Amino acid sequence: MHMDRITEAIAHFIGFFDLTVEEARLREAYQEFKAGKALNAPHPDLPDTRLSFEAPYQLLGYEPGLAYQAPPQPIVPIEAVHKLTFSRPEVPLSGPPDSAISGEFSSAAATVVYAASYRVHLPEIEPVGSVANYFHQGIGLSDDDYFSVGGNGLVFAPHPVSDAALIELAEQASEFMHLDQLEMPRTAEEIAGFVKTAANILEGVPEDQQDNVTVAQEEQIEGSFVNGERVDGDIPRFEDYHSFEDETDNSNSSGNARITENGIEIDVSVSVEAGGNILINNAILKSFWTAAPVTAVMGEHIEVNAIIQINAWCDNDYVTSAVGDWIRQPDPTQSFNIATFERFDDFGKQNEVSSPEPDFPQHWVVTRIEGDLMIMNWLQQFTFMSDNDIGIASSSGVTSRIYSGNNTAYNDISLNEIGFGYDLIIIGGNVYDASIIQQMNILCDNDLIGAVEGFETTGKGSLSTSDNLLWNQAHIYNVGGANRFEQMPEAYRQTAEKLAAGEDYVSDGILSDPAFAGTGALRVLYISGDLLNLQYIKQTNILGDSDQLALAMNAIKSHPDAEWSVTTGKNVLANNAAIMDLDALGKTYVGAGQYSTDVLIQAEIIGTGSDLGGQNPDILVNEAIAFLDDEVAGHSEHVPTHHGEADYLHSDSTLLG
Repeated sequence: MHMDRITEAIAHFIGFFDLTVEEARLREAYQEFKAGKALNAPHPDLPDTRLSFEAPYQLLGYEPGLAYQAPPQPIVPIEAVHKLTFSRPEVPLSGPPDSAISGEFSSAAATVVYAASYRVHLPEIEPVGSVANYFHQGIGLSDDDYFSVGGNGLVFAPHPVSDAALIELAEQASEFMHLDQLEMPRTAEEIAGFVKTAANILEGVPEDQQDNVTVAQEEQIEGSFVNGERVDGDIPRFEDYHSFEDETDNSNSSGNARITENGIEIDVSVSVEAGGNILINNAILKSFWTAAPVTAVMGEHIEVNAIIQINAWCDNDYVTSAVGDWIRQPDPTQSFNIATFERFDDFGKQNEVSSPEPDFPQHWVVTRIEGDLMIMNWLQQFTFMSDNDIGIASSSGVTSRIYSGNNTAYNDISLNEIGFGYDLIIIGGNVYDASIIQQMNILCDNDLIGAVEGFETTGKGSLSTSDNLLWNQAHIYNVGGANRFEQMPEAYRQTAEKLAAGEDYVSDGILSDPAFAGTGALRVLYISGDLLNLQYIKQTNILGDSDQLALAMNAIKSHPDAEWSVTTGKNVLANNAAIMDLDALGKTYVGAGQYSTDVLIQAEIIGTGSDLGGQNPDILVNEAIAFLDDEVAGHSEHVPTHHGEADYLHSDSTLLG
């Protein structure tokens, strides 16, 4: 039947729709069929693999020290082998046939093997290079706050704290920093001069000092010293006197307001913390640049190890008698100077020959340094902080907390140096070796706490104006015994002279030295100049925390029952330094003399501080008080027009160097 165009289009659409529906139905049935078939398929069991575990190595106990000895480089002989074919010439022989040559030449051709001489491939070694590091870390902070809280209607404008006491302490402490007169060396010649001059200066320091100063000078010092006294047991730990963990005040965890039958009650208290500053310098220096089981020095060997520690503080507080009922914290300022000298020299037992017939090296390889070898690390850390706060506080019937300190300054350096090791080091010049640590803490904490006329308190109160901690801790650890030095043997002297002449020569006397038993090819470093090894750390903390606080009453309604807590101390000044220096791994032969000295200087300086002339702190405070009245303020000389660089409670800082 013939259809019009519209009817035909509709019929085609219906047909395509039926096909699409049928296709979808068949696809759904097919997918369901495939899923069922896969579900009913048999599944094989999981593989069961049994493994046997075995530890073929046995763990050994802990062996302290540097007992590791690198395996010798393998010596691979190469034999040149030539196989030649020898053809017997046809030479007529007279006589009976029995006289003919028989045996290996009876065949037409014979093979003869000739072995040539062999040669050894020696390992290639590189000369160690010089290293020089200069670090300077400095932090400076001025946090002189001014605050007035509690609605007292007063202005407290005393004279700013003078830096005279702090400068005087610094001058007294600098008298014991004997090496400060030396400038930082920059060249090999200056390093040699620095070491020799330092040795002369320290040798001239007299050991007879005042009671608060200890000077010890010996060829070798071993052990720990705390405030000038030798300690055989455990030394004090910093963690036992100060913790960096956040202290949680449980008393404030429940809040300062409570709902009672009479309504909302708020804790009436005033808390002032004008101290709590932390200044820390930390430096760890590990120099394992180069060394050898045997070192030969044609010139002289000079070694200096010195630790100088100074703690200077002034903590004279002037407190009003109006707070006589408060709990006064009895903890005074504590000072610790802790020094440790330590050596590792247990190489004699490690280098003993265990085999009755040891193998000695028959070959050697020489690498050269034309000139000086310099190993230089110069670390300086300095922190200066001023936290001289001025404030007046009173209770307004609420909870008031004032923080005008709690600053943290932290300098940190950690340096590790690892170079190359050799079997033998021969030095054509001299050796200048020095490890020096200088530490100094200076604190001025002279506080003034006075009461304005009419101030009274019946509530609980606590007061802490001291409880500061000054901490110096230094550790010098040398790898190499102090008694390792011997006179230069002739075999080493002869070898050094030939090396200086340009020959790569090692005498038989060196090759047969028991120190090299079991060594493969001998690795030799020759330095035509000097070996200069200077490790220097200087740390300084200076803090001025002299606070002036006036206690007053609220101008509208006094609250004598308020609880008070005032802290103007609890500062921490800490220096921690350690030097680990690799000097030698065995014997050291010296051709022109040897000098070594260990020096320890520890001092505590307690300053007298400011002199108030015996005046009552209340009188001093009231002289610096002015009322907030326009007419009075306009004629009062005590009302400050400006506070210079005063920091209006911009505190609680953390500085990293």
